[in-house]
Amino acid sequence: MPIYRAIPADDTEALAAVDAIDNSFVTTAVLEVTARADGFVLREAPVDPPLLKEYPDEDEERADGAEVVAAYEGAELCGAVTVAYQAWNRRLHIADLRVSPAHRGRGIGRGLLDRVLARGRELGARTAWLEVTSVNAPAVRAYRKMGFTFAGLDTTLYTGTVSEGETALFMSRPLASG
Repeated sequence: MPIYRAIPADDTEALAAVDAIDNSFVTTAVLEVTARADGFVLREAPVDPPLLKEYPDEDEERADGAEVVAAYEGAELCGAVTVAYQAWNRRLHIADLRVSPAHRGRGIGRGLLDRVLARGRELGARTAWLEVTSVNAPAVRAYRKMGFTFAGLDTTLYTGTVSEGETALFMSRPLASG
């Protein structure tokens, strides 16, 4: 059973370990985005051979006031989530969710999200919001199971990056009324 704890903003060693979590994934399906005159249609499509998505090493910059919650089993870091509360629209922005490959499929991602969604409610957030690439169908399925719905998309967000050709999907879920 994992233990969840917040990582202080000045714990550079723990934050570096979070950034080092392997966030690559393999998928047998992607979401195809088709533009129509009245909007867009998303369709899950199989890919064969399976797609390996690897993200380049980047210097992570966390927004001012961002919070990181990590999951540990003993001394082993299993996963982490980074969030930031945006007061102007009372939205909790889920900036990054990582679960190490050896710990996926065991509820750690859900546990991390449950904790930060509760934190968002404490802060007065009305909604939680995130962005996920169209090739990460497993994450989209998981987010939908956790109550997230599609809120929009951006066909140009990844232009000029290693993810060019993918579509950014935005998902949200309500946290509180009012």
